[in-house]
Amino acid sequence: MNASAAFMSLYSRRLWINRLNLAVSRLTMLLGLFWLGWLLLTLFEAGFKALGPALFFTMTPPPGASGGLSNAIAGSLIMAAMGTLIGTPIGMMAGIYLAEFGSRGWLAPVTRFINDILLSAPSIVVGLFVYEVYVIHTRHFSAWAGTMALALIVIPVVIRTTENMLRLVPDSLREAAAALGAPQWKVITLVTVRAAKAGIITGILLAVARIGGETAPLLFTALNNQFWSLDLNQPMANLPVVIFQFAMSPYENWQHLAWAGALIITLGVLVLNILARVFFRNKTPTY
Repeated sequence: MNASAAFMSLYSRRLWINRLNLAVSRLTMLLGLFWLGWLLLTLFEAGFKALGPALFFTMTPPPGASGGLSNAIAGSLIMAAMGTLIGTPIGMMAGIYLAEFGSRGWLAPVTRFINDILLSAPSIVVGLFVYEVYVIHTRHFSAWAGTMALALIVIPVVIRTTENMLRLVPDSLREAAAALGAPQWKVITLVTVRAAKAGIITGILLAVARIGGETAPLLFTALNNQFWSLDLNQPMANLPVVIFQFAMSPYENWQHLAWAGALIITLGVLVLNILARVFFRNKTPTY
């Protein structure tokens, strides 16, 4: 009887501890969602007022005049797309090497160590680096410099995601393909990379989401341009820098445009994540 009572007492205590932990976990989750919801509500409330056709078809205005963000939107899309196109192949190839050949030799541990440093390095350091090695030597700001800075931010994110996703692929798939006589390059490209495709693409989209709102690297590289310009060898307008400048200004119309630009970036990142989950989710066959 004593043993039974002791067991029930221990069970009851563990049950209450479990309930307490669940309650604290739910409270912390609700607290985080509260601040996130408040932030999004404020962003939509302040940014929705400036949304309209003029925002996408007119250029950034001078103080006191009306205008939009067409040149900044175009500049951000161009530099983000080019930075992704440059950084993604490098990151994927490095990630494939680390996952498939990184179990031997000294190069893989050194690469992982450097990649960890790049992942944790502030983006302003990347901007200063590109400013030192490119902008100073060319003696002018340019979209090319901004693209280089964004590509350097994309590379470590893609490396880490690609390596992690490929490591989740079971070795039995590799062994089965090798047993059928497939060379290693075919095993990697047609089996392992294809099996990890959804995770790799999600990582690429995460990298795009990160560079979409980076301001500090572009301040030192692409700077800004009040006019419409598609010349990659000249300063180019971009949403993060325009938001930074307009939000700090005393002009009300500029402040509204800054909120609208922040809303555009937020919606863009949200749409990318939704598309990634809808079109690249793992589909299980039904019988």
